[in-house]
Amino acid sequence: MLVEALASNASFPAAPAPLVFTPSVEFDAGLLGRLGKSGPRYTSYPTADRFDAEFGYRDYLHAVAGVRTRGGKRPLSLYLHIPFCDTVCYYCACNKIVTRRRDKAALYLSYLKREVEMQGLLFAGMNEVEQLHFGGGTPTYLSDEQMGDLMAHLRRSFRFAADAVGEYSIEVDPRTVTAERVHNLRRQGFNRISLGVQDFDPEVQMAVNRVQPEHETRAVIDAARAAGFRSVSIDLIYGLPKQTLDSMRQTLDKVVAADPDRISVYHYAHMPHLFKPQRRIQAADMPDSDTKLRMLQLCIERLGAAGYVYIGMDHFAKPDDDLAVAQRQGRLHRNFQGYSTHADADLVSCGVSSISAVGATYSQNVKTLDEYYDAIDANELPVARGVRLSMDDLLRRAIIQKLMCQFELSVAAIEQAFPIVFGQYFANELAQLRQLERDGLLTLGPEWISVSMKGRLLIRNVCMVFDRYLAERTGPRHSQTI
Repeated sequence: MLVEALASNASFPAAPAPLVFTPSVEFDAGLLGRLGKSGPRYTSYPTADRFDAEFGYRDYLHAVAGVRTRGGKRPLSLYLHIPFCDTVCYYCACNKIVTRRRDKAALYLSYLKREVEMQGLLFAGMNEVEQLHFGGGTPTYLSDEQMGDLMAHLRRSFRFAADAVGEYSIEVDPRTVTAERVHNLRRQGFNRISLGVQDFDPEVQMAVNRVQPEHETRAVIDAARAAGFRSVSIDLIYGLPKQTLDSMRQTLDKVVAADPDRISVYHYAHMPHLFKPQRRIQAADMPDSDTKLRMLQLCIERLGAAGYVYIGMDHFAKPDDDLAVAQRQGRLHRNFQGYSTHADADLVSCGVSSISAVGATYSQNVKTLDEYYDAIDANELPVARGVRLSMDDLLRRAIIQKLMCQFELSVAAIEQAFPIVFGQYFANELAQLRQLERDGLLTLGPEWISVSMKGRLLIRNVCMVFDRYLAERTGPRHSQTI
């Protein structure tokens, strides 16, 4: 019961956030070049490669029963995975199905609604949904009518917080929507929209098979503003084929001019041994490591000059955006969708390959449509694997969360929340942190671990020290930390 109680106590005691705090970051090319290495992104801990097939449907039911036993007072976050795309983007590492056969989406939608209904019955009367996210694939592969039907079904199955309270977001490919469709998405209940841009340069777009004229993207942004979306986000990628410093600078200028509320700047992880579409990218077209570092520096400096706050990892936001406010108040959280303002929510995910986080567990659905359909036809949730967290897992997860989200850790807060003496329990880790301290990544004190401005870009390196499973991993499973 101690483990379950610790899992439910997401808001363990911590020092109050300072009244004035402006997150920042310092670029040190030498340090980044020397210390960059392969490592997890820590959207979960333990990471998904630690999930086990011995964890199944009944283990998930047990986790939900535990939430109900404890009163089910936490809010709920929902994720729906729509795996379909019209065309393949060569850089993409998502779980997707490229097809123009719309009947496949209709069949998938019928099964997805059945899974939603099953999950809704499990959580009936317990939780209010405060966060919803549609990802893919391309969620707007669904027709306007299909999307409206699915959103109505969700509201029949779950109780949703008011629009002013809830954060209801959708990923949109600007090539797939009109202004009218954007307005309909708002009417259907979405209040945040995230646009995949990657790069505005036509040559880069052709190299990754994603030709997307700037005017199409701007039209979607304008429509989202007119429709009353609370937040507009843009995703960029640096390190793509044919990218140069000049082309990146021009893309950044256009993005800043579009004035989104949030900007994500991802490092392209070229792993063709894992992701078949990436094999179509020509190695000769790729920017070298030094150029990619200078691209990152350019992004940081340009977005900082435009007034955006560095949230962490790849994320920037305006100072008054909910993410920046949550970070200042110590409420920022990290999950499978990146950074979130809902730290205390159980995550229920529906659709192929999606991952749930309920109580002290993670669980992942099957990855193929046939397996997905077979499980639901058997009246079972399509859980393929997962993990039940031990106390040590929960402890390390709490530490990694705080470091990833706040760039500092209160030793006293951890000792209050968990039955440990920090210096004894993490003696080996503290020895490793002292080397990072000598490298200038952080400061170690008796009460606090504080990541430096130049250490923030290498926060994954810092968190890896607390990952007890890292030594067991073999092979290049993760992207570079920078």
